[in-house]
Amino acid sequence: MRTIILAAAVLASLTGCAGSIDLQETTRGSGLKLQTINAKRFNLQALAPPPGSYKHLRVYIEGDGHAWATGSQPSTDPTPHSSIMVTFAIQDRAPAAYLARPCQFVSSEGCGVALWTANRFSAPAINAMNSGLDELKRQFGVEVFELVGHSGGGAVALVLAGMRSDVGQVQTIAGNIDPIYWQAQKNLTPLVAPETPLQFSAKIRLIPQRHFIGLNDTVVPPAVAYSYVGKLHGECVSVVETSANHSTGFAQSWAQQSNQPIPCKGQ
Repeated sequence: MRTIILAAAVLASLTGCAGSIDLQETTRGSGLKLQTINAKRFNLQALAPPPGSYKHLRVYIEGDGHAWATGSQPSTDPTPHSSIMVTFAIQDRAPAAYLARPCQFVSSEGCGVALWTANRFSAPAINAMNSGLDELKRQFGVEVFELVGHSGGGAVALVLAGMRSDVGQVQTIAGNIDPIYWQAQKNLTPLVAPETPLQFSAKIRLIPQRHFIGLNDTVVPPAVAYSYVGKLHGECVSVVETSANHSTGFAQSWAQQSNQPIPCKGQ
């Protein structure tokens, strides 16, 4: 019982106590348009760029959201209460889109508490996100994606990069990019059949990636990123340390470094 309660307490700290985001109001005047994507068993909330053809598209992937209502009670709605991914997508001057995780903002028949708690990195959840990218690619003629993920969305971004052949770069912010290590260090209830980045290490070690970590992050501590980097042996991997916590304090470092080339070994 202790591990279940601890898992809930950690995940509950991912969000504040305010209501869910009003995307219609938040994105007003931004150029991004609300769109619902049918992705296999789930509907996905997206923010899409203006109509056009974009060879390169940066896609911001949401974190785990409001997975827990209290320290011991799962939420009935995982829609995030705040989102740096929405904020950064709106502020981005390059062509950008946003993808929420399954069951955030819009519900589907496949939604259930397990999907945003123990099963949040399971094949059905990952496959839905993969279908979301397929639809953005179809609509906008995308040739190369750059994926940006916050918290659990960081793991999702890397897994998608391992599954696809059109991801040119990945960046994560407070990314839970070694979920198995994270779970063990926190003594949490095991995830159910997770798809994890290191399962795709042979491929993603060749993909340029930058990981922003918060030195004051107690939800996904810096050791999680360093565990991943140490196991990956990547060719082009950069870690950016900031004084941020899990959800705030990244804006300056993101603005300064997110558009800089990622150095590779031997360069």
